[in-house]
Amino acid sequence: MNYLTPEFLETDRLVLRTFRENDWKDLHRYYSDEECTKYTFGRTLTEGESWRTMAAMIGHWQLRKYGSYALEERITERVIGVAGLDYPNDWPEAEIGWGLIREFWGKGYASEAVRAVKKMWVECLPELSLISLIHPDNTNSINLAKAVGAYFEKEHEFRGDTWSIYRHTHQRIAI
Repeated sequence: MNYLTPEFLETDRLVLRTFRENDWKDLHRYYSDEECTKYTFGRTLTEGESWRTMAAMIGHWQLRKYGSYALEERITERVIGVAGLDYPNDWPEAEIGWGLIREFWGKGYASEAVRAVKKMWVECLPELSLISLIHPDNTNSINLAKAVGAYFEKEHEFRGDTWSIYRHTHQRIAI
């Protein structure tokens, strides 16, 4: 398959790669945690829903020719989360998204992954305008968006609630 972005990125501590069949088991630790899904799904997912969510991310690569990556911790080779480019059909624009299993919060993994994705974006798809659609109560994601150079652009009505759009810029990001 000819994709618009690489299927594999590396940072000091992470391998960002396309998903494999068994990745859903690690991802389910994220999707079954109420704290992790509070601002995305608004509820935890069943094992089947976690599998289908991962399958949708794989399908995104097929349809849009780019997508989200499994975040594999180099030391353990475990999938600890997801980050990448996403553009579901009901989103206002393409976005950079991320999510980590809770035990990995606060260790810099998410910002490391997002910086790698932004660097890839600037190199591979600079014409694509990117946002992060973040619930205004999600201070962790707002802080991360700001830390990687995004700025608050506007409020946006989405799925019956008011969300915040943070705009990403093409500034060079050190990883």
